[in-house]
Amino acid sequence: MTHITFANGDKMPMLGLGTWKSEKGKVFEAVKTAIKIGYRHVDCAPIYGNEQEIGEAIKACIEEGVVRREDLWITSKLWNDSHRKEDVVPAVKNTLKDLSLDYVDLFLIHWPVALKKGVYLATSAADFLSLAEIPLEDTWRGMEEVVHNGLAKHIGVSNFGKANLSKLMGTSTIKPEMNQVETHPYFQQNDLLDFCGENGIPLTAYSPLGSSDRPSALKADNEPNLLEDKVIRSIAESKNAAPAQILISWSLHRGVSVIPKSTNDQRIRENFEARNIQLNSEEMEMISNLEKGRRYLSGEFWVFENGPYQLKDIWA
Repeated sequence: MTHITFANGDKMPMLGLGTWKSEKGKVFEAVKTAIKIGYRHVDCAPIYGNEQEIGEAIKACIEEGVVRREDLWITSKLWNDSHRKEDVVPAVKNTLKDLSLDYVDLFLIHWPVALKKGVYLATSAADFLSLAEIPLEDTWRGMEEVVHNGLAKHIGVSNFGKANLSKLMGTSTIKPEMNQVETHPYFQQNDLLDFCGENGIPLTAYSPLGSSDRPSALKADNEPNLLEDKVIRSIAESKNAAPAQILISWSLHRGVSVIPKSTNDQRIRENFEARNIQLNSEEMEMISNLEKGRRYLSGEFWVFENGPYQLKDIWA
């Protein structure tokens, strides 16, 4: 397994198990299966609504002697209603309680969007707080306290563009150590990848397979299906592999960590085996030519009439 190595020597496996959309009642077995297969990286978030069950699976694997806590890399995230500096430490403590852990390896600001306390999904402009009211720099100071208190070993962000990253880098004492964003052959984010590389910030790819199982309300009409792409399928057939495995391998070849989600035993195993698939320079170029500028998770659910956020600000 290839790793991302942090400044202090900690190593994060580049292939992990994603848990967004993993249903309660299924995620427990999915996490246990993944750990038994060999996954050591699990990506979580409180908004996914399943951290308690994930914690039970991790605890069971440790108690059964399948793995030690120090062998695992667990990522979680700060939800948007806890962006005030004083709310950050209590938020991570709630996550740790649900996960039955003493610390997470990586804790991320989930979005550069602030909601009022207790609001989980906005339904009107009144649910938001602007970044003038709660600057990202203030939230980051709370994130730094999380590290100082030993509640997370590393901190970073999710869904941040170059401008928002630059704000944090200019005022932080601990610079962001990860940026988790949507990226796949239809939305490659090469400029952001280069920027983050120049500044020593690794990328993790979410929705690396196109997230075709996301809620219908988040889908556009007639959107392209990445898993059905002719080029991806052709390369997969030539290697006797699944299209998902080619997409995962492509990400790893770019030096980008990847967290495909599944609760299906066979697909969890297939996804893990993708780390062994090699793509040559011609195949990588064929995939690079698939760029469509097609973001599957548009972020439009944060934009309301008279609200404080526009897409250009969210993705800045």
